[in-house]
Amino acid sequence: MTLIRRFTLLCPIIVLSGGACDRSSDPEVLERDIFVPNTISPQAQQALRTIIEARPYTRTLPAPGNLDAWRATHASLEEASLAGSDQAVERNEVRVTEAEMGGVRVLDIRPENWVDNGHVLVYTHGGAYTLFSARSTLTSSARMSRATGLRVISVDYTTAPFATWAEIQEQVIAVFRALLAEGYSMDDIALYGDSAGGGLAVSTVLNLRDMGMGLPAAVVLWSPWVDISDTGDTPHTLRNDDPTLSYVGMLDNSALAYADGLDLTDPRVSPLYADFNEGFSPALIQAGTKEIFLSTAVRFFQKLEADGQDATLDIYEGMWHVFQQLPLPETEVAVGKSAAFINEHLR
Repeated sequence: MTLIRRFTLLCPIIVLSGGACDRSSDPEVLERDIFVPNTISPQAQQALRTIIEARPYTRTLPAPGNLDAWRATHASLEEASLAGSDQAVERNEVRVTEAEMGGVRVLDIRPENWVDNGHVLVYTHGGAYTLFSARSTLTSSARMSRATGLRVISVDYTTAPFATWAEIQEQVIAVFRALLAEGYSMDDIALYGDSAGGGLAVSTVLNLRDMGMGLPAAVVLWSPWVDISDTGDTPHTLRNDDPTLSYVGMLDNSALAYADGLDLTDPRVSPLYADFNEGFSPALIQAGTKEIFLSTAVRFFQKLEADGQDATLDIYEGMWHVFQQLPLPETEVAVGKSAAFINEHLR
């Protein structure tokens, strides 16, 4: 099995390279000469070289209104991700059950020999709000279920453009209502999300707060896409050094599909611009020095801190967007910190 194929089975980001439209001639998406640092683990160096060869950043995504193209893109990426998801379930020794909570499809993920301690972890998956599903992101949720020892509810929300931002956010709230109806309190529930799922997790905490439902015990955010506009330092300074992401032609179309006509800096879709003075869950924010979202994570941390909230920023040398999906020494550290943070705040 080739290295690209092996890592494709493990990482949804690399799956993006499958069938990608080569845009290396586009002046906005240059052929990237990406540095592989010797300050990261040998395993991470090998993984990074594999990602660079796969060139996931060259994929274009459909225009927001092209529903047929979005259906085809979503279906092809789901099919390409299934083998990796199956491997993740086996490798992490978890049991996965399809269910419905509050009228929303979810995956209920539990470690082998799980013992109910009265706590639960909710996961909102990434994929630029337009891609992937609870099933195709088991590389993340299965790992976190094993690491935390918790029951994980992965929300299989309807992706844009087939649902608006408001409908997507309401689906996550419906899952929280169902958990409360099961007998959980907000102190029993933690939340985590990666990439767009990180942005959705932040919006969820704010929505729960503003609806008077309380705050989750903790929130963990991996490379959170909390500003869907092309704003900030590293979206520009690292534009040609990010091995996985491109804003032009990829993230911009997803942002427009999710925003459904709102300005991209509207806090309802870019929660970095929201008001956190009225409260927020204790937050752990992780990112890597090799991703365009690096300064987004820094800005979000600074915003939470300035608004008097409990936030921790955890940055990883030489790591790319949502590196926690791959089995690396750096992943063991990052996921271990995430699990400890969650369990520490679940009382």
